[in-house]
Amino acid sequence: MTCAVPVKGPSVRPRALVYGDVDLNLIDGSAIWAQGMVQAAARAGCEVTLVLKAPVRTGRLVDPLRALPGVTVLSPHAEGLVEGEASMQPKQAAAVLSSIDAADPFDLVVVRGRRLAGKLSAGSLAGRLWTYLTDVPQSAGEFTGSAKGELRRIADASRVLLCQTEELRGFLESAVPATAGKSVLFPPVVVLPDGMTGREGGAPEGRALRLVYTGKFAPRWNTYEMAGLPRLLAQRGVDAELHMVGDKVHDDPKDPGYSERMRSALEGGQGVIWHGGHPRAEAMRLTAACDVGLSWRHPEMDASLELSTKVLECGTLGVPVVLNRTPMHERLFGEDYPLFAASEADVVDALTLIGKNPDVFTLAVQRCRQAASDFTLDAAAERLRTYLGQTFPEPSKLVLAAARVAALAAPQRPAVEGDVLVHEATAPANPQAPAAATPPAPAVEGPRKLRIGVAGHDLKFFTRLLDYLKSRPDMEVRVDHWAALKVHDPERSQELVEWADVVVCEWCGPNALWYAAHKRPGQRLVVRLHRFELYAAWPRHLDISAVDQVVCVSPHYADLTRETTGWPADKVVVVPNWVDDLQLDRHKLAGAEHHLGMIGIAPSRKRLDLALDALEELRREDPRFTLFVKSKLPWEYWWIWQREDERAHYEQVFRRIRRSPLLAGGVVFDSYGRDVAAWLRRIGFVLSTSDDESFHLAPAEGMASGAVPVLLGWPGADTIYDRRWIHQDASAMAASIAATVREGRWEAERLLAQQQVRGQYALDEVCRQWTDLLAGALTPSGR
Repeated sequence: MTCAVPVKGPSVRPRALVYGDVDLNLIDGSAIWAQGMVQAAARAGCEVTLVLKAPVRTGRLVDPLRALPGVTVLSPHAEGLVEGEASMQPKQAAAVLSSIDAADPFDLVVVRGRRLAGKLSAGSLAGRLWTYLTDVPQSAGEFTGSAKGELRRIADASRVLLCQTEELRGFLESAVPATAGKSVLFPPVVVLPDGMTGREGGAPEGRALRLVYTGKFAPRWNTYEMAGLPRLLAQRGVDAELHMVGDKVHDDPKDPGYSERMRSALEGGQGVIWHGGHPRAEAMRLTAACDVGLSWRHPEMDASLELSTKVLECGTLGVPVVLNRTPMHERLFGEDYPLFAASEADVVDALTLIGKNPDVFTLAVQRCRQAASDFTLDAAAERLRTYLGQTFPEPSKLVLAAARVAALAAPQRPAVEGDVLVHEATAPANPQAPAAATPPAPAVEGPRKLRIGVAGHDLKFFTRLLDYLKSRPDMEVRVDHWAALKVHDPERSQELVEWADVVVCEWCGPNALWYAAHKRPGQRLVVRLHRFELYAAWPRHLDISAVDQVVCVSPHYADLTRETTGWPADKVVVVPNWVDDLQLDRHKLAGAEHHLGMIGIAPSRKRLDLALDALEELRREDPRFTLFVKSKLPWEYWWIWQREDERAHYEQVFRRIRRSPLLAGGVVFDSYGRDVAAWLRRIGFVLSTSDDESFHLAPAEGMASGAVPVLLGWPGADTIYDRRWIHQDASAMAASIAATVREGRWEAERLLAQQQVRGQYALDEVCRQWTDLLAGALTPSGR
């Protein structure tokens, strides 16, 4: 008899292991990250173990964490896991983390540091990594083949990729496609010490202007140049003093004398007060006592995709900040923020203005407070709760009951790993591989996972659903991946038949025919049918009596399936396509309301020509309208380009784009890729001009991104999308788009569209429907 370990329920707190390749004896942004991550994870409901990189030499940052309930701080040096006093290097840290986990496995492992993540990607923690990415190449020119390969391996091994900014997430998704779908936002966390309220009072009057900098002292941070600001301001008649907090002075190999110059400026610069290193609470208290923070950096850092924690801390404290003008900073502070600076002269000008103009000071304070309001500990904890909820779905009583019924009804057969609910960390490395046989299990004690087999040659439309099913604590999933439409390993398929409670055939093709012929009595078989197969021969040869349910993605195609095949109506159910609404919901870029988008223009029935008709009408009145096309080009599909009628269609379309004065400069072709969410940030309207679609996911993805869908009335469109988005012809499409922008309705319309798609096609809603389907609860009434 096998024993069943109870499935982890909602009352059990996920156990999180946290490690950053950072020294918590030093105060800098990376050390503050470690503090914020631990606090946010604990508040989100995790039991947190923080592992330290270096021996504890000062408790300034560590002691407050030790006092938090549910938090354990582990020092490998003090525990005897590391010899000597040197900080752990990535290879050593990877070994220590793996050994700590092996003793009592964790549910998730949060790590910061690219080299460390690279070491862990091939180890036992793969699949449970929540990798915080910052130290990555931040321009296309820096992305070498080895860098891309390493980041791809890290992405493959990570369950979640935590990105500090939207800019970093979008860049990674375009440069490393494997990061798409896994990348989520986790901005810096700003936590004020207990009892601290921030700066009080208005602009300084009758005393010196107090400037403040906290952090490391390094060339690109312009800290040496900052030390000269009181002297330069004195020449402008502005009395100022500079308070500098920190004890980490950078040794620059390119400038051996930098460290000595920096220390001299700290110790003897005019108007400079060096406070040295302090606990974070004291550093923030010193900041709150000042008037203006400094985060002015070298111009080569303008392209940084990271956001300074210090800037946000100053904003929370009500201390306005001098910083570089970048697109990211403009989005946060506004284009007219008065303390943007590109040079030393700009800094002096801004500080002179703020020292003499109280109104400018007040405006700067308001903008900084507003910018920092989205980076609180509560906001960070709520983000993590959302990600934890997606990663660790609660077990379903319905699924557990279905598993028990399936187990009791199944004939005696060799028990496999799935009969025992083991901790995720000890599950087989390859869940698709058959487990070794053990003595028969005539009965099942307690809850057991429902065994789901998925079979098909192309799972691209099933990927996120597969990820979700694998994440459920009440399901075990194995995949029979066919090498081609008609090519598979019969022995492997038979093993799945012997093991699974439910088999899902993705595509109604040869895989569905084989499983219908070989399924066990009492075993459930679910087939998902796409447009591609409906008019092929396979459905006619399918033994529908062996199939429990056929899944279609829209009511229109469900009706067509019943009419075409003559299958019993109650066998055909509707579960719509999913839209990853959380991934797609991103801040729109400026000008999006004049940008149209199409995703996929091949084959010709996608009707790019009709989109061009609409674009020409729009550009007659407003040349700002632009069509962005994200797609493979038709000649990249051999099966399309070999057809003479298809080639003729596209030759005419591209000839028109080249020759039409109205289209000149108005059509942009972007490369095909997985970075759809980042691409949609620039799109305000998503077009669907097809002759025929089974669902057409592009408008739904656009809606989830906050774009307005604009569709022609292809058959069944009104069973999927609200009629308000459906138009009679290209001219009506253009008129609607123009009116929406001209009348200022774009914002309201896009929010309505987003609300609609979340209610119908959000990933969690579709996953819920699939859970019910696999547990045997979904019927045609689920249409």
